[in-house]
Amino acid sequence: MSERVMPGRTDGLITLVAADALWVDLTAASAVPTASGAFTCSPARARVGYVLLGSHVVATVRASGDQWSVPEVEVRRAAAELNAVGMDRQDLVRIGPFRRAPRQECNKETPLRWRQRITGELQDLGGPERAARREVGRPYHLAGIDWRQILVEQTRDGTQRTWWLPRAVVRLLDAAEHAETQWVQATRTHQASATVTQPPSHPRQARDTGRRQTTSPDGPTTSLRPYNKELEGQLYSVLSRKPATSRKVAGWACAVCRTAPATVLDHCHEHGYVRAPVCHSCNTQERPDHLYSNDIRVANRYTRLFHTDTHDWLRHWHRCPGCRARTTLPLPHLAAWTAHIACRSLRPTHRAPRGRKPCGVLHVSWTGSQNAPRSCLLTVAVDFCPSGEHRVLTRVPYREAAERFRTWLAETAPAVAAAAGPDRLDDLPAQFRPVIADTSGKDLELF
Repeated sequence: MSERVMPGRTDGLITLVAADALWVDLTAASAVPTASGAFTCSPARARVGYVLLGSHVVATVRASGDQWSVPEVEVRRAAAELNAVGMDRQDLVRIGPFRRAPRQECNKETPLRWRQRITGELQDLGGPERAARREVGRPYHLAGIDWRQILVEQTRDGTQRTWWLPRAVVRLLDAAEHAETQWVQATRTHQASATVTQPPSHPRQARDTGRRQTTSPDGPTTSLRPYNKELEGQLYSVLSRKPATSRKVAGWACAVCRTAPATVLDHCHEHGYVRAPVCHSCNTQERPDHLYSNDIRVANRYTRLFHTDTHDWLRHWHRCPGCRARTTLPLPHLAAWTAHIACRSLRPTHRAPRGRKPCGVLHVSWTGSQNAPRSCLLTVAVDFCPSGEHRVLTRVPYREAAERFRTWLAETAPAVAAAAGPDRLDDLPAQFRPVIADTSGKDLELF
């Protein structure tokens, strides 16, 4: 078979080397950078029967001997899907490292598990194996995406390193991981059914070796089902310990964005109730950026939480019966809302090429807790402000902040406000239920 890809051809098989060249050529103008070696370099699994391209699974075909090919039309379809994805390099999602996360070894024989692969690569940054890999020039690709070009590394206090990727890429890799899982499960089911239906008196014999065979399953993969309040009112401390919870969560679509597969079970840390299954991207966006246990940084991502997608997030937060009954938010989110929305007019600005720009880094801290609202006080401040290194903007009592939020909620999301109120105090926990940490490292995806 010729290595050259015929322009305009929409069917037929091409070799893996030709597919590598075609993938790079078709995605040259994509907002998401791609890498060569998507079919021939690890972690590509062409010899297992498939290759991941973006969020698309492309089945590989074995011809005579040990030669593998791939349908050209599938490569073009995957490239078209990737080219349609928009990416904002400023909208970042933290991908690691996280505390208590056990290190998992990944090689070319294991599934994607892209977070573990990236963590393994970056944790070995100064090791001799890393230097040897760099000399070889192995492309850094996952599902055909060159993640090294868009990886952002940030440091806090000069010691702690954190790694970030654009949200669009995180959603692509999450979708690729889910698509791979569904593909493998469908393949195993198909093979098992074929084995059962085969007569035992006729053992399988080798067919013509010159005949092409495909390893793709005949049946379609299962689609994600929407979340319809199946877990409403259940306690996270109980549900997270059930052995089948992980598999159950993986079958839902994210309850917030409703596009990506759900991977974690989000819950309210104050009342202990399960909210809904969400994807890694939405879970990271919702997680407060703690400087200390009672101090958080209010970054630009709160624009999505309280402006762009505020209706989706308010509805999600109020899936907790405790927050819905009290018409409020968990203390870290209420503090962030107070700093980002209620005290927006107090934040200093400075001149910029396009008008004026808020200066400094906004953060909010608090004393006390929501369980003692009379003594709880929120302090909104700006760091690295030209008018003062740490400038305190205002101090707001917890009760005042909660009352401001209720007024804003009624104006911004009337439907959410109408479903909230003190008449829904039934079945609330009598006392605060702490989150039960899983120290075994098993089922860590739930946390």
